[in-house]
Amino acid sequence: MFAHLKFTAAAAAVAAMGTAAQAQDQTFITIGTGGVTGVYYPTGGAICRLVNKDRKEHNVRCSVESTGGSVYNTRTIRNGELDFGVVQSDVQTAAMEGARAFDGDEPYGDLRSVFSIHPEPLHVMVRAGTGISSVADMKGKAVNIGNPGSGTRALADVLMAANEITPGDLGLAAELKSSEQAAALCDGNIDAAIWAAGLPNGSTMEATSTCDIELLDLSTSNLERVLEQNKAYAKANIPGGMYPGNDSDVVSWGPKATIVADANTPDEVVYVLVKAVFDNFDDFKKLHPAFGALTKEEMVKDGLRPPLPPGAEKYYKEAGLM
Repeated sequence: MFAHLKFTAAAAAVAAMGTAAQAQDQTFITIGTGGVTGVYYPTGGAICRLVNKDRKEHNVRCSVESTGGSVYNTRTIRNGELDFGVVQSDVQTAAMEGARAFDGDEPYGDLRSVFSIHPEPLHVMVRAGTGISSVADMKGKAVNIGNPGSGTRALADVLMAANEITPGDLGLAAELKSSEQAAALCDGNIDAAIWAAGLPNGSTMEATSTCDIELLDLSTSNLERVLEQNKAYAKANIPGGMYPGNDSDVVSWGPKATIVADANTPDEVVYVLVKAVFDNFDDFKKLHPAFGALTKEEMVKDGLRPPLPPGAEKYYKEAGLM
């Protein structure tokens, strides 16, 4: 009996040592996303789910972090505190040029594009009865323009500039997170919210399901001027019936969501992440409605301003995508 106990204890010790050694061999990566009601957070979760599915084979373990969004993710990757991030395509360009939200920063030459994901049309949500039928009508109104460090804030600045208004022209320039704006709209604390996300997204669904919210058709708000001055954006459509109370198609515009990394991210780790998504592409597309229309060919070229990292390029060549 005692011999058996001694053997069991020794076996447990050996097993524990093996587990510790295995843990030491693992590489832990984190993907920065956005607010939990947007599409970035479930996008990061979908990627991590596919990476972790085969973690015993490649020893890479993936986790997701809810963050302030595109600008935050880019800066935090640059500082070495995140491995990957979901970032708007226009924010990539601004970071590389040291422009807009990165004005005063050194141009980020080591930023790398891994792949693009879904388009992100601008959702301008307006509470019924506010008299807002175009962006110009927002003067004197309470409007959520997004939290500092988010890609939405960068888009709000572009939208307002194209319509010759500034945050100072608003009655209130709120800086709420995406998870806070639906309640603020329905409680009457703000009149409108400028918000960019994939289709459909939780924040817009929450607002339109809870109270009388209309999506503003941006053909009323100098859409052609925006597209002429900002080549990183494209015209987009929010289908009628996607959100409660909004039965007609809504014309919009926006960037694409992309996955980025730093040039110093190990090539083998980038390869593992890309392989996990593209080898399980049908499963990936089922993980969120925003992914339904994705094609591999578009994901390796659309909306990618920085160069590809070698790990991604290696996989795309092996898969015949380059």
